[in-house]
Amino acid sequence: MVCAVGAAEDLVGVSHECDFPESIVGRPILTSSRVSVTGTSGEIDRDVRELLRTVLTVYDVDVETLRAVDPEVIVTQDLCDVCAVSLSDVEAALRSIARSDVQIVSLKPGRLDDVIEDVRRVGVALGRADEADAAIVDLRARLAALRERAGAIGTRPNVLTIEWIDPVMVGGTWMPELVEIAGGHALVTQPGDHAPTLDRAALAALDPAPDVVLVKPCGFKLERTEAELGDLRTLLDGLPWPALETGRVFLADGNAYFNRPGPRLVESAEILAACIHPTVFADLAAKHAASFRTW
Repeated sequence: MVCAVGAAEDLVGVSHECDFPESIVGRPILTSSRVSVTGTSGEIDRDVRELLRTVLTVYDVDVETLRAVDPEVIVTQDLCDVCAVSLSDVEAALRSIARSDVQIVSLKPGRLDDVIEDVRRVGVALGRADEADAAIVDLRARLAALRERAGAIGTRPNVLTIEWIDPVMVGGTWMPELVEIAGGHALVTQPGDHAPTLDRAALAALDPAPDVVLVKPCGFKLERTEAELGDLRTLLDGLPWPALETGRVFLADGNAYFNRPGPRLVESAEILAACIHPTVFADLAAKHAASFRTW
């Protein structure tokens, strides 16, 4: 988002998860995770829950590196303490280095419009309001064009998006809006909802059942999700879903797309469109071929 408003050269540090655009790779890293990401999704979930039960935080801020890079503005988040460093952690780190003059821009988007307006908030904070407005015009135009194409199709398959495998969590926040833009009907959640956890009985009882399923675990690249296909097969085997009968279950890169509230949510909507209406959106399927596949 900082780069989208033209401030890449001003970026003096990033989180351990920041990897896009590639030009930012190599900047000082200011955060780290206390959870090993080499385990299964079930093991990661249990580790995170235990950390939150005992020490309240999943991430650490490198205070000495923070002092060294000497920021004037910090862009952080206050949406999910599981996904990234919390606002309170950032504030504590600044207190420890006696910096009360740093402007904190904390983002807490719950819906798609919130994400887009956050581009403006970041741009204003960085003195690049005009660049932010231009970026927003582009994002909205691309989303509107996609919605128009999808709206002309006339059918809206029922779509289930899964953002964690063990336990199964269904995509909330902006995901139902992306599904609608891409020409589908989102199951289970409404825009702005937090991701609910569903057991197998609840999945089997879905009515309507999903015509299309997209599995895009938060923080997992495509190959990382593919490593859990055995667990996914056990989870879904025998469920009375049209998506399973017709082979319309898709795996996608949940690290780069869908779960990060930034400009690439437009690309995320394009991937969804390619999954929901593959014939109409064959061009988008080709464009994003490296980021999703049929399971």
